[in-house]
Amino acid sequence: MHSLIYRSLLACFVVNALPAQEAKRTDQPPNLIFIMADDLGWGDLGCFGQKKIKTPRLDKMAAQGMRLTNFYAGSTVCAPSRCVLMTGLHTGHCLVRGNGRDPLRPGDATVAEMMQKAGYATGLVGKWGLGEEGSTGTPIKKGFDSFFGYLNQGHAHNYYPTFLFRGENRVQLSNIVPKERKNGSGMASKKIEYSHDLFATEALKFLEANKQKPFFLYLALTIPHANNEAGKKGMEVPDFGGYADLDWPEPQKGHAAMISRMDRDVGRLLDKLKKLGIDERTLVIFTSDNGPHAEGGNKPDFANSNGPLRGIKRALYEGGIRVPTIARWPGRIGAGSQSDHIAYFGDLFATAAELAGVKAPDNLDSISFLPTLVGGEQKKHEVLYWEFYEHGSAQAVRAGKWKAVRKPMFTGKMELYDLSQDIGEKKNLAAQHPDVVSRMASLMAKNHAPSKRWKVRKRRKR
Repeated sequence: MHSLIYRSLLACFVVNALPAQEAKRTDQPPNLIFIMADDLGWGDLGCFGQKKIKTPRLDKMAAQGMRLTNFYAGSTVCAPSRCVLMTGLHTGHCLVRGNGRDPLRPGDATVAEMMQKAGYATGLVGKWGLGEEGSTGTPIKKGFDSFFGYLNQGHAHNYYPTFLFRGENRVQLSNIVPKERKNGSGMASKKIEYSHDLFATEALKFLEANKQKPFFLYLALTIPHANNEAGKKGMEVPDFGGYADLDWPEPQKGHAAMISRMDRDVGRLLDKLKKLGIDERTLVIFTSDNGPHAEGGNKPDFANSNGPLRGIKRALYEGGIRVPTIARWPGRIGAGSQSDHIAYFGDLFATAAELAGVKAPDNLDSISFLPTLVGGEQKKHEVLYWEFYEHGSAQAVRAGKWKAVRKPMFTGKMELYDLSQDIGEKKNLAAQHPDVVSRMASLMAKNHAPSKRWKVRKRRKR
């Protein structure tokens, strides 16, 4: 009943907001596309201040939609960030809190399962990282009608793999990897099929196949993650494109070429929506799973990948978790708009539920940001919380303008920053505001639920 009422109200709103010729398309809920880059920094897009790397299609997407400037990833590395995105639970509550191989369990509800039950066609293209082959956590078991891509994170390092997965089955490719590891990672000696290009093509096919019905597409790209097994040649890309003749180190040419290639393909996807006549009923969100990396020979300072933010991937400072985010929905989101509403990956669950006109599960760490996108009264988070269990442990909390970081967890000295005045987290104000520090410590304790799998370990000497 709630679903029917919501969809009727949504239809009425859209009928009044859009031209008459669009009214016939309002008898079904809107489509949702969530595009996520891998290790793309806050400053890697032109619309977020990038000067060296060209991203014209994403810049155009921002000009047609909204930049979300206070949007956060679920974590500072791949697996937990994706777990937060899918489950609507922050890293103090969700199953995966570090880069491990923990598969989602049968009882772990996902946004894809919810959308599937709401009548949406659901598809995942790209990198999963939340369930190995044969486990309880594969995409097909967790709400996706279709899947094409990588299951294992190490496998996803290799842009020229010997196989990918379609559904539950391996699909052999023509690349050759001489010293391929068991998980499929390695460096190809014969490079024919570039996985990103296959993903771009697959995403377009998904749109074509599902244009007549509501759909949820999760496009989890691997660009610009490095192939860690390839050392300083890890920025794997078929060619350097417009960066080939520049006097740059090769890893930086590769990094830039990867981002521009991704930019081109996001543009192809947006063009396809328009060609299919479903542009006006599709919300597209673009973001990154965490901050920029310093792997594969890449140096994030070269192109100022983290912009004004402190830290990169694997840090809980802003550069590790605040991510460039764009939302586009013609006729519903104001062109060239910007919002400083504080949101994060866990909010996708409630947002998708509101979009689909269904109720999200209870007890999620999720607040819909749909009102921010289309205009309305926006509920706000009291707190956003992160914890991390690699390279020593750390935890962070944001409450309004205040951000606190503590490492190691529970016992470390608290750092406190006023993000309204110090987005770069340069001035630790903990000594000046002991009352705020005490409150932030209480919020950390309140949001941490113990996990048998993820325990604080002493930092190993290197």
